[in-house]
Amino acid sequence: CNRPIRPQTIDEMVSAILQLPEGIRFQLMAPVVRGQQGTHARLLASLVAEGFARVRINGKLRELNDNIVLEKNHHHTIEVVVDRLVARPTLHERLNDSLRTCLQRGDGLAVVNVVLRQGEELPPGIEQEWMFSEHFACPVHGAVMEELSPRLFSFNSPYGACPDCHGIGHRRCFTVERVIPDPHQPIYAAIEPWSHRDDHYSYSLLYSLGKELGFDLQTPWCQLDSTQQQAILYGVKDLILIHGDSRYRAGQGYKRKFDGVLDMLERQYQETGSEAIRQKLEHYREAVPCKSCSGQRLRPEALSVLVGPYGIHDLTSMTIDQCLASLERLGGIEKEQAPPLLTPRQLQIAQQVLVEIQARLRFLLDVGLDYLSLDRAAITLSGGEAQRIRLATQIGSGLTGVLYVLDEPSIGLHQRDNRRLLQTLFRLRNLGNTLIVVEHDEDTIRAADHLVDIGPGAGVHGGKIIASGSLDDVLSNQDSLTGAYLSGRCHLPTPKQRRNRNRRCLQMINCHRNNLKSLNVDIPLGRLVCITGVSGSGKSTLVNELLQPALENKLGRRTPFPDGLGALQGIEFLDKVIVIDQSPIGRTPRSNPATYVGAFDAIRQCFAATVEAKARGYRAGQFSFNVKGGRCEACGGQGVNVISMNFLPDVYVQCDVCKGKRYDRETLQVRYKDYSISDVLEMTIEEAKDVFSAIPSAVQRLQSLVDVGLGYMRLGQSAPTLSGGEAQRMKLATELSKRATGKTLYLIDEPTTGLSFYDVHTLMNILQRLVDKGNSIVVIEHNLDVIRCADWLIDLGPEGGGRGGEQVVCGTPEQVADHPDSHTGRYLKPLLANPSLNCSLSCPQPHGKDP
Repeated sequence: CNRPIRPQTIDEMVSAILQLPEGIRFQLMAPVVRGQQGTHARLLASLVAEGFARVRINGKLRELNDNIVLEKNHHHTIEVVVDRLVARPTLHERLNDSLRTCLQRGDGLAVVNVVLRQGEELPPGIEQEWMFSEHFACPVHGAVMEELSPRLFSFNSPYGACPDCHGIGHRRCFTVERVIPDPHQPIYAAIEPWSHRDDHYSYSLLYSLGKELGFDLQTPWCQLDSTQQQAILYGVKDLILIHGDSRYRAGQGYKRKFDGVLDMLERQYQETGSEAIRQKLEHYREAVPCKSCSGQRLRPEALSVLVGPYGIHDLTSMTIDQCLASLERLGGIEKEQAPPLLTPRQLQIAQQVLVEIQARLRFLLDVGLDYLSLDRAAITLSGGEAQRIRLATQIGSGLTGVLYVLDEPSIGLHQRDNRRLLQTLFRLRNLGNTLIVVEHDEDTIRAADHLVDIGPGAGVHGGKIIASGSLDDVLSNQDSLTGAYLSGRCHLPTPKQRRNRNRRCLQMINCHRNNLKSLNVDIPLGRLVCITGVSGSGKSTLVNELLQPALENKLGRRTPFPDGLGALQGIEFLDKVIVIDQSPIGRTPRSNPATYVGAFDAIRQCFAATVEAKARGYRAGQFSFNVKGGRCEACGGQGVNVISMNFLPDVYVQCDVCKGKRYDRETLQVRYKDYSISDVLEMTIEEAKDVFSAIPSAVQRLQSLVDVGLGYMRLGQSAPTLSGGEAQRMKLATELSKRATGKTLYLIDEPTTGLSFYDVHTLMNILQRLVDKGNSIVVIEHNLDVIRCADWLIDLGPEGGGRGGEQVVCGTPEQVADHPDSHTGRYLKPLLANPSLNCSLSCPQPHGKDP
């Protein structure tokens, strides 16, 4: 009801009443019955016995001496008149006594009612009636609150969390979009979880419901009316006659209630004892906002508390810069001559708290996180964002003499925000701390006080300190690959000309998800397209949340068409979409580079063709560590035994039987060019390419790994030990080894994460090769070397969060660089104007990459 709730003392009540203009008549009443049925005869009699003379019943004043008879089945509100007074300054003692009586009879409530003479009007600013309460309760509706404490505003506390979703803000359940991904399918096929069932029970339920409601199972779902769709999804109240159930003889049936597809799937999910069925059904569930708290995670009492005009969810749902501005408005903004939103007393109480909150928000602003909302789930943060939040926490602590170790804090940062991050690092250093930063960003490297360059190559070709000292020491070191790029001796050249735009184009119409503001975006195909913009401008929303699921839906995958996208046109120019991210290629030691790119199949065939293998009757399966035959059964072909640590990560211990070789003794006796199958898995990819040079199918796949700069890796290196960049380039190598169709679109999100200058150079060569085959690439990127080598840029912004989500400019890098409102263009322009970047330079070729 938006009425303020706070306990009031009798002195506060008396002071409020004494503010009435002198001469105003009023009466004090105690509510003794509030909206209850009954005659209440005993209560009325007791009031007479206590000496009270008048009551107000349902808003009408009556004498207690009258014979009052109330309707038993009607709701009544009864307020007893305790005192009738005329406002004057000398009423203090009498008001005190009368209010005590009111609060005692009214269970902590007292009503003040102004009595007007005929023709008299209320003075300005005076209400006819108001209520006092000595409890944390609404004086009108009686809603009770516990005394305010910090735990009430924490969704991690049972005292503050929403009782329905337990503070999570959402609940996982079956949704129409997941259960019916293609509404154009006939009913029997449209309900995806039931379309693969081989029993006829589900079919008979739908068939029988169709008999009752007048539809046929061959009818497309989209042609049903809303009543029929609601009945199928949520059930019907009446019993229906079930026909054709295989458990009954022909012609017989039975009646039962149809609960609806969604409810039946939920019940099956909750009751099944099969983990396989549960995992299968999980595909059709998704997180939806809690109906009780609307995703706000707190109980209603906490959400009802306001500080000025803001509730706690109003502030936490804002971005960091918006929240800071709102808190400043609470105390008033002198520059804008804006008055405070709090009273002087409230401001005095909140002053110190506001100062502390604003200081912490400014720390987050300083590390470039102004676009994040305060209620953003931690699991959705990138590694760089999470690291910068921890960095802001350390700045606020003000510690000195601490050694900080940071791993690529610039990940995901636009060049505009990178300078603010560097200023933050300088502040930590100037406090008397030491910072060790693993970084590939040029600005960060040039700003360092001391550099340590490790190389010269990667993997077995690295591990040595090439240079250690100042920036000039690294620049002048001829063996330093980092120094070669920083000094300009080597660089990634800007393409002499961009690929011409053809008629093939993807059109995304009315993109309006998250902060995107109804964009229409054209993505030219057959080109390298880069999505740019400051952090939080909407790049990931556009590509990962709209474009990717829309393409998958249109290309026949069971993915719902995304909300927030009006339409997608131009899909006829594509036959495949591939997402290349930095997720692991496998999560167990069984997965490795050889198996992932398919080279191990040809190698096993090669071993099976040896004289020794034929003499023993071995086939290719004998040399697989994934099936029984030649593998070591003690470890199941993994080479290690897994020790589960419950709440800690699993521990891998080398197998005592095979000593990590994965195979039994007999299989290891078969050799190719004097190498056993275990020896091959221990080779680097470069070595294996030479050993199996006579096997074209193996060489082709191994060469693709060498081309992406992974020649230093061992064939049998387990997937969990690969970095994100290595996993991503391995996926690219797999694509390079495939036959091109010219109709494939690759979606890549920040591929330069964790890559050195040389690795970026190698990556761009790979991407250009894929586009040269006729494919299309859409990449989200902040790295200016990638941006200036793209054919087409789509720059979003102009800022992050609510001030972003617009298409600032699209065009070639040169066109974007000339746009006055583009932050990307401002940093891109000097690079394009540098003549030394427009020609190719010879560059030292390392043996590999820094792992």
